[in-house]
This record gives sequence, structure tokens and C-alpha cells, in this order.
Amino acid sequence: MTDMPPWDAADLARRLAENAEAVCRHYLSAGRRHGNYWLVGDVHNTPGRSLYVRLHGGPDGRGRAGKWTDGATGQHGDLLDIIRESLGLLDFGDVADEARRFLCLPQPQPRPASDRGRSDAFGHDASPQASGTADAARRLWAMSRPIAGTQAETWLRHRDLTRLTDLSSLRFHPDCYYRADTDSPTETWPAMIAAVTDLQGRVTGVHRTWLARDGRGKAPVEIPRRAMGDLLGHAVRFGTVSDVLAAGEGIETVLSLHEIMPDLALAACLSSAHLAAMAFPPALRRLYVLRDDDPAGDHAVTTLLARTQEAGIECLLLSPRLADFNDDLRYLGCGAMRAILHPQLAPQDVAQFLHPFTH
Repeated sequence: MTDMPPWDAADLARRLAENAEAVCRHYLSAGRRHGNYWLVGDVHNTPGRSLYVRLHGGPDGRGRAGKWTDGATGQHGDLLDIIRESLGLLDFGDVADEARRFLCLPQPQPRPASDRGRSDAFGHDASPQASGTADAARRLWAMSRPIAGTQAETWLRHRDLTRLTDLSSLRFHPDCYYRADTDSPTETWPAMIAAVTDLQGRVTGVHRTWLARDGRGKAPVEIPRRAMGDLLGHAVRFGTVSDVLAAGEGIETVLSLHEIMPDLALAACLSSAHLAAMAFPPALRRLYVLRDDDPAGDHAVTTLLARTQEAGIECLLLSPRLADFNDDLRYLGCGAMRAILHPQLAPQDVAQFLHPFTH
């Protein structure tokens, strides 16, 4: 890797090694995991078991994640070599660019005008703007980890959200890149990462909430929440939809209902426009809409009332007493929230979902 500055190559190799399995699943997709190794035929992604990539370092410090050996040829190297060989790249600058794209890192400088619009080996736009694609969102999701014991858990508990054991749609990234605009410097902050999925459960995008270092608030940046990827019609989902679903805009808002109705399926659509455009699950018979008291929220409600009527779905509105349901939870408590929601729910849903206890 002599064409790259040594520190750059070493840093990229280290970051790739920290996400070795995600790298292998992307560039060596013909292989499979076996214990602590990813097995595949060769660096060109041929099916087989000759090449093995170590996914984690050994407990005794021996062996490094990301190192690989091809038992048939004797070839060996790191994950930068995997990217180079699997894509057939010749220039190590292109290898570094591809690694940064995979890791959702900023490019060190704009690509020359002659390179803009070219596609990489997967047919994706190779310009820096490609970081907002669904593929980039899925890579960030793959590189994130469960929220237990992280600043993301601290953030949710700070919002009085305590039912956090089965929230598989939420993950955490300790050093998520943030840049206010293309001319601003890049910063890193801890972030809660939420998976945006379609009705089949496929990740189409992610939502990032950048957090303060201690997790007890949002990061002190201009725009602490951003989504990326394919969002239209999709949502951050909690629980499995049967025939009843509650949908709203914000993640913390819909999770506030989870505190007292943990068995009710929820969808956070992230904005009023996306709430209005949400896709309806095939089995849906009754939709509760968490109403935000503003013009955009009113428009979303009007649109959903028309769409659900056309689809033969009952649509009921849920209105908080304060600004939103998370404010109701934090300032009024679970008992008051239960009293607020009880008369707004269909009687059969009171019996099925509204737990009689508080915590």
C-alpha cells in the first residue's frame, strides 16, 4: 500500500478490521461465517473454503481481525487487499476511496470533475454524494451495535423510556461522522442509529440522532437528527403488525406508547410528509395516528384519513395533552398517559393493549 500515506492506509485497515464481518458480507458475499472466520473460495469472491478471514482478534492477543490467508495459493493480506482484489482496482487511491465509502467516511478532497458521475464496480455513483444512498445506510447499520450499555440507552432513559430490551430497530455507533454542510469540518459524535425498513423488513435507510458524550442530551451540533437512504413509504418499526398499528413521526414519541402498550406495533415515520405517505401492511385493519399539533401534522392526518378510507382501514387519532406523547410521559407519568389514551382507543384495543399497571 505504498501509494497511500502510511497513516491513512493503517487507519483505514484498522477501521475495516473493526467491522470485518460487514466487509466480508459486502465484498465476499459468496462466502459464509464459520466460527471466528469468514470462508470463501478466493479474493475474487468465488464460492469455496480456501480463503479464510479472521473476524475477531484472539482472546490472548494473537491474530488480528481482518487478516486473511488463501490456503491454496499462500496469498495473504488485510481487508484493503480484499477490496482491491475483489473489485479489480489498480490505483490505491481508488482502493482508499472505496474503503471510505464503505465506512461512510468523508472523502479527503473532491474528486476531479472528469471523475464525477463515474460508477464503481457495483454500479453505484462513486461521487461523495453516494453516502446518502440506501447501500450506505445499510453499511452504517451493519457497523453499529446494540444499544445496551451505550449512550443511546442513556439517551432513551433520559427521555423516561425504560422498555428497551426488544428494540431491535435501534443500534448505537460510538463515532458517527457529522458534517453540517459540505464546507464544514467533519466531527465525530456518538449516535443512536435507527433502521428504516420496508414492509418486508429490508433496511432501506437509517436515522441518526447524534448524542452528547454522556448521552444525556443531543450533541451540540446544528442539525442533531438526520435520515439517509430510501425513506418514502418506510418507517422505523417496533413490534410485529397484525391488524392494528400506531404510527407517528418521532422515535421517542412512538416509543412513549410502548411504555404502556408494549404489545402494540408501532411505526416512526420520521416526518409528517413520510407519515402521510406510509405504506400500509396488508393485514392492517385499524391505524392509530399520533397527532402532532402543527399545520404539517394536520396535513398528514388529512391525507391519511383519505388514504385509509379508500383502503378500507379504520383510522383513529391519538392526541397528547401536552406537545407530544413523550412530554406526556415525562411530565405527567404513565398513569396519566393511560388515562389520556383510554377514551381514544377502540374498546377491544383497550382490553388487548392498554396494560392496567404502570412502572
